[in-house]
Amino acid sequence: MKRRLLFVLALLLTLTAPAQKTIADSARLIIAALPESDIDIPIQLNLRPIYRMAELKVDTVFASPGWPGGWVEPDCTTRYKYRMRRSPLRFAATGTSFSLGFTGYYKIIGASRACVKGTVLSPWTPECSCGVKEAERRVNIGFGATFSLLPDLRLLTRIVRPEPQALDKCTVCFWGQDVTKTVIDGIRSKLDASRKELEDSFGVVNLRPYLQQAWNQLSGVYAIPGAGYFTLNPKRIRMENLSAKNDLLNISIGISASPVVSLAQPPVLQTAVPNLSNGAHPGGFNINLEAALQYDSLSQVLTRLMLHKRFDVSDGLFKKHIIIENTKVDADTSGNLRFLLEFSGSFNGSATFLGRPVYNPEKKTVEVLDLEYDLRTRNLLLKTAKWLFNKKIVGELRKHTVFPMQPYYDSAALTLNQWLNKEWTKGVKGTGTVTDLKITTLYALPAHLLIRTNCAGRLAVQVNEIPL
Repeated sequence: MKRRLLFVLALLLTLTAPAQKTIADSARLIIAALPESDIDIPIQLNLRPIYRMAELKVDTVFASPGWPGGWVEPDCTTRYKYRMRRSPLRFAATGTSFSLGFTGYYKIIGASRACVKGTVLSPWTPECSCGVKEAERRVNIGFGATFSLLPDLRLLTRIVRPEPQALDKCTVCFWGQDVTKTVIDGIRSKLDASRKELEDSFGVVNLRPYLQQAWNQLSGVYAIPGAGYFTLNPKRIRMENLSAKNDLLNISIGISASPVVSLAQPPVLQTAVPNLSNGAHPGGFNINLEAALQYDSLSQVLTRLMLHKRFDVSDGLFKKHIIIENTKVDADTSGNLRFLLEFSGSFNGSATFLGRPVYNPEKKTVEVLDLEYDLRTRNLLLKTAKWLFNKKIVGELRKHTVFPMQPYYDSAALTLNQWLNKEWTKGVKGTGTVTDLKITTLYALPAHLLIRTNCAGRLAVQVNEIPL
């Protein structure tokens, strides 16, 4: 609407994007530094891709060397050979520990002979078996692991192999001997080799490359239609509450940043993702936003709205009029907006209006208070008729510079919520809401109009795919 003649652009600029950090200091107006913004995001990482990788890393078949032709001879009196296949892996996780297990199904063939002090006294007995002509014997085998995250972004994993647990005994024909323990001892070396392979693959996982990709995206410059360019400017990163349960790993990631919005496109400044910093935060995001709106843009808007507008005035005796020919918006050093109106008509000259921009949090309105004016004109008669402008132009400006902000809050919150609740990239989805959005202060600086806002809310991220 035309009567939203000045602040619409500025408010849209701050309410649709985080904004520029600018600290101004003039002779009469000193502005405190904008507080740093904190964003804490709980991330839920689906462990199934890692489980699938582990499934590929663990052998599906364990057998004695040279199976089925080779034999294992632990001593002079005994020889055997075996083969074991495994079930699909079973996973469980709790806290900073997780376990990997499977059931092994094995068969064994063996024979014996008589020996005295290493001297063979008889040939091998006929082969006898366990799990060959009857059901395979079963044994439960597993691995356990604990993990921790280091400040240099390395995830350390320590893998242990608990002792296998036999579910069925295996008694072979030579001497009616229970060789279950012999079988377990025979496959232990294979399990240890798999444990080492798992630890080699997952013992130290460097998360820096993956976090660097995310850091680069956070450091990017993003165009915001009608508002300029947005850069988050991340400064620090933190990770807390690392814990797992079943298929999910939960991590709370926090970022401290200095958001910037600018009319001119800034260069992309990508930095290395920093090491983790310390410090607990309550969660959610609390972003202090700041925008610098140039007065040239405001002048163009005001001129477009006011150009050639006619004001009829009267001094009680004669009817007169003025026509707006040009406008200019700037500010003095005391924090007042200054509106310069150049006019023609019955008088030629200019009128300068001063007003203090404020935000009324109770009414949720932006207002320009204490509007006053000064006249500079080539027509001496105009100097005696200031009250005419007070009734006409000042009254018009007062009417047009008070307006509600709730519609803009609602529109901005809708836009932000749409961005928070979507799949940002394949396998990475956000869920969140804006809980509070408000203007905190307005400053009319000599160089630009500075608008500070605060945006609070919550955001959670779910990662279902990992580029391993």
